[in-house]
Amino acid sequence: MTGHDHWFEPIADHLGAAYLRYSFTKGTRQEVDAVVGWLGLRPGMRVLDVGCGPGRHAHELASRGIRVHGIDISQRFIDIAWSSDVDGATFERLDARSLTFDAEFDAVICLCQGAFGLMTANGNDLDVLTGIRRALRPGGRLALSAFSAYFAVKYHDGATFDADTGVSHEVTEVKNEQGRGTEVDLWTGCYTPR
Repeated sequence: MTGHDHWFEPIADHLGAAYLRYSFTKGTRQEVDAVVGWLGLRPGMRVLDVGCGPGRHAHELASRGIRVHGIDISQRFIDIAWSSDVDGATFERLDARSLTFDAEFDAVICLCQGAFGLMTANGNDLDVLTGIRRALRPGGRLALSAFSAYFAVKYHDGATFDADTGVSHEVTEVKNEQGRGTEVDLWTGCYTPR
């Protein structure tokens, strides 16, 4: 899995729909319950899902009458997201470092390291945040998750943490829909509150 400045597009191409079998995807309804409460979302509002993957949060939000536009760098994940055909959810292959939306959304979500923290090199996370800010309408809200550097240092057994760059590297095997595994370096930018 080489030829990219990141690991998530090739891994999405390898995993496909098998992504949705991983345990961290099983709490989607509960995650969306929390996001709806935090952001005060109501039916008819517009939400941008940055790094939407196969659309699990976008589909759940749309099922509640919220209009969602999901973006992801992986065409494979975008195709999977479109295959569910949920009213109120649209999807587009787009690099989160190059968002050009202009005050179009009531809220933006970037969950489960959908884009933020996956593009740490060269200030790319700042590019993601700048695009998100521009995409929000005045008074718009953001729900964003990021890896904690403290957590990475304390709990990531088998991972290495580079304190100079704030990047955690974990080499692991992922399996596709046919059960074929491949080894990948899941590097992620980690942050601390300041």
